[in-house]
Amino acid sequence: MGGERRTPDRNLGAHAMMSWATAFQLRQYAKASLWIVPLLGIVLGTVLADAAVWVDETVDPPSGWKYSAATASSILSSIVGAMIALLGFVVTIGILVVQQATGTLSPRYMRLWYRDRLQKAVLATFTGTFAFAFSLLRSIETDFVPDIGITTAGAAVAVSLVLLLIYLNRFIHNLRPVAIASLVVRAGERLVARGSALVARGELRGAESAQRPPGGKVSVVRAGRGGAIQGIHVERLRAAAERHDCLLVLAHPIGDFVPPGARLIEVHGASPPDPRALAGLVALGIERTIEQDPAYALRVLVDVAIRALSPAVNDPTTAVQVLNHIEAFLHTIGRLELSRSYTLYDERGLPRLVLPGRAWEDFLQLAVAEIREYGAGSLQVCRRLRALLEGLLPALPERQHAAVHTELRLLDGAVARSFPDPVRRATALIPDRQGIGSGHDHAPA
Repeated sequence: MGGERRTPDRNLGAHAMMSWATAFQLRQYAKASLWIVPLLGIVLGTVLADAAVWVDETVDPPSGWKYSAATASSILSSIVGAMIALLGFVVTIGILVVQQATGTLSPRYMRLWYRDRLQKAVLATFTGTFAFAFSLLRSIETDFVPDIGITTAGAAVAVSLVLLLIYLNRFIHNLRPVAIASLVVRAGERLVARGSALVARGELRGAESAQRPPGGKVSVVRAGRGGAIQGIHVERLRAAAERHDCLLVLAHPIGDFVPPGARLIEVHGASPPDPRALAGLVALGIERTIEQDPAYALRVLVDVAIRALSPAVNDPTTAVQVLNHIEAFLHTIGRLELSRSYTLYDERGLPRLVLPGRAWEDFLQLAVAEIREYGAGSLQVCRRLRALLEGLLPALPERQHAAVHTELRLLDGAVARSFPDPVRRATALIPDRQGIGSGHDHAPA
């Protein structure tokens, strides 16, 4: 931006110790971290142990809750050892999950698995019970035994075992591809609902192309380092544009990888905000996340499907099951007013922020193109894809039909290349929601 003078913007936080992008990255790290919550469990267990000792010194427990010093030491020592063993068991399960997810599912799914609250609760309960029992063990003396604390430690062990059983049950079931697909679709639909609310309130409007005012001064904010765009703070960007009476145009949609020094934001106006503050409202990371990127949900689903279609796995039924959830997501997306560019306006109706988006054609191509190419030789996949595409036509507005017809023509071409025999080709062209077996086969004999 040359040597032009920059107007300081305290509201944007240019001089703050931490930008919004840095805070966003820290939140992402905390959500995916497997050690922060267990560490809090250790701290809480230690504090509760001190409280239990204080209660034991002031309250006389029932006779059934009293233990000898030797018995108390034995119980607490057993609890400490059991918690360490259970922690090792859960870590082993985690390693197996990583191996399965990266080998037969999708490495992209791991970002969601790391965030599971139940897993963190189990680890925190184990570490908290360990710290509680160990702290009580240190307080046992010849003339003092923390009776209430020992009984509480036993109850904590029981809670830990119940949580462990729930944890095992949940992940045994949730590691199936169809369960993962359902989880990912729900996450994507929550993002779609959030964007739909902005459109309904009139705060976000689609446009065929980004609105750039003719002429005028244009400044460019460039990325300081490379990374995938993980999130943006829409409200602060719009407020900055309104405050400086300018228009901000983001050069890349969420999910794009931006190389160092690349164009990040265009500023149309005479008095642009501090570029460092603007860049601090766009979070860059090493990979895409699902936080503000509904297309990433489709990316994960497609990855699972095409992994199932690889020669090493050869499981078209899994691909068909994933297509069920892809279809549900497409029905949700297809009913929206989608555009490759969205504009946010201020209270006076003036455009202040232009965001790149994805049109219906982009979502549809992402959902079916790779599955069609990798699964063209499978009767199940071809028939399920046709049922998916033909099912979209009566369910979606007419403006979405052209893209669906294009994908149907591409599917016809893929079937023709993969099935030169006329009888097998006719069989592959029959729509079937189960891939094979959901209805009468009208292929010629």
